[in-house]
Amino acid sequence: METKRQKQAAELVKRNFSLVLQQEGSYIYGPEPLVTVTGVKITPDLSLAKIYLSVFNTDNKQAVLLEMEEEIVRLRQSLAHRIRKHIRRIPDISFYADDTLDEMYRVDRLFNRLYDENQMGEEE
Repeated sequence: METKRQKQAAELVKRNFSLVLQQEGSYIYGPEPLVTVTGVKITPDLSLAKIYLSVFNTDNKQAVLLEMEEEIVRLRQSLAHRIRKHIRRIPDISFYADDTLDEMYRVDRLFNRLYDENQMGEEE
């Protein structure tokens, strides 16, 4: 169960890291991929922020995350510059791929194929 402070800190990191990606992202992974912050989970001691990212407009999503990992110090410094007046201790950050939308599209395609093949049964 997240405390109120954890939720506030997570939202602060989420909003500001999104802005960091808008400014710094094209320098790190190029102009093509679209990277979106879908969620942030923060530990109870506020020392680690797990940032969940959704990557669009590219086939190799893992490469984008690896490029971000290489520039993690730069990204953390940019984040720290934005939130330093709001939070006492700047959390370490780690990136995780959020495949929720990819999974949703995959399941949707499966259902559409079953409807097209008339294997879903009769509609009432």
